[in-house]
Amino acid sequence: MSGASNRADVTEKHPNWILQHPAYQHMKSLELEDSAQLHAAFLVHMDLTEVRQWKEVSCVKSPELQLILLEGREKEGAPMQTVLPLPAHRSLSHRSIRHVLDRGFPMLLCAVASDSTLVYQRMTDGLVTPDPPAGPFQDLGRRQHRKRQKKH
Repeated sequence: MSGASNRADVTEKHPNWILQHPAYQHMKSLELEDSAQLHAAFLVHMDLTEVRQWKEVSCVKSPELQLILLEGREKEGAPMQTVLPLPAHRSLSHRSIRHVLDRGFPMLLCAVASDSTLVYQRMTDGLVTPDPPAGPFQDLGRRQHRKRQKKH
């Protein structure tokens, strides 16, 4: 039996399996008013724990922002990181971003699309020089970057 048909069987027998999941139950107990953010937080939690195999993943309610934040480690012994799961349709104010960054951990924003696609972005306090774009123009970008460095 394939993995897809196993998942279909589980879904048919337990259509509300998400609602019964212990992590979802814990998040729900935090009494967050935004059900879309609760759902996004659960999807990101599942991605971090089941797919990416993060360690020590826990949920924290931010009462000021009325959001669930996730904290965890990419691997054993790695620094703790905070992940802000956010439905893609929801916006964040500068004040909200500042509040999350002030927690002191490295910060990831995870935008959750309506089709459950997850996009992670690292948030920093300040500007970060990105890697050169990948693709056929990569060498050109590196040469231009070197020229700019030599001028300074």
